[in-house]
Amino acid sequence: MKYINKTNTKKYVIYTVIAIFIVVTIFCSFQTIKSGEVGLKVRFGKIVNTQLNEGLNLKIPYIEQIVKVNIKVQKIELNTESSSKDLQTIETTLAVNYRINSDKATHLYRTVGNNYESTILEPAIKESIKATIAKYTAAEVITERANVSKNCMEDLQSKVDKYGITIDNFNITNLSFSEEYSKAIEDKQVAEQKLEKAKLDAESKLVEAQATKKANDLLKQSLTDNLIAKEFINKWDGKLPKDILSIFNLK
Repeated sequence: MKYINKTNTKKYVIYTVIAIFIVVTIFCSFQTIKSGEVGLKVRFGKIVNTQLNEGLNLKIPYIEQIVKVNIKVQKIELNTESSSKDLQTIETTLAVNYRINSDKATHLYRTVGNNYESTILEPAIKESIKATIAKYTAAEVITERANVSKNCMEDLQSKVDKYGITIDNFNITNLSFSEEYSKAIEDKQVAEQKLEKAKLDAESKLVEAQATKKANDLLKQSLTDNLIAKEFINKWDGKLPKDILSIFNLK
């Protein structure tokens, strides 16, 4: 009786293991591809199907795998150091938005794999920003920041286009200069502010002087001979000065 129980127990364990294996195999036979992803079916390291749609997809368990490639807009941020045309060191913080073209996802995976950010994008971004900033002086990098970003984006796109990567946006989010150059910029701004204040003070004094001159001119125009005579008559008490009477021997 004990022998029969042991046999039954052994069979139960075997059936349980087989059942679990079947369930796991069934689950491993399907994989979901989400919206914004492209699925590539790979068998023993070789891509065998690139037409996997969103939703549930069938694969051969333990033999095939489905590699997902994100084709949504993604963002990469990094810091790098460059030299301007006038040999000033500039530290830049960059934010780049990019996406993978769905029809080029297979080529990207075959040539680069899924580590395309560190393998392709980061080196290309750093190379583009350094090459572009080298064409501008440090002052121009500040005043023409939008053009610098635009030129970087165009240069970067030319570098990654062959991999099926599209650059949607290239932003220089921060610029930092050496301590000496930053001090020079600050001193220049202070000098410009003082010059502007002196200019405004001079203009204010000029306006005041012009107003005073105009008032004096108007006053002179109003003091005519007739007006002076009229004012004299209005204020005369009828008596002539003594020195005038002596002249005419009327004293």
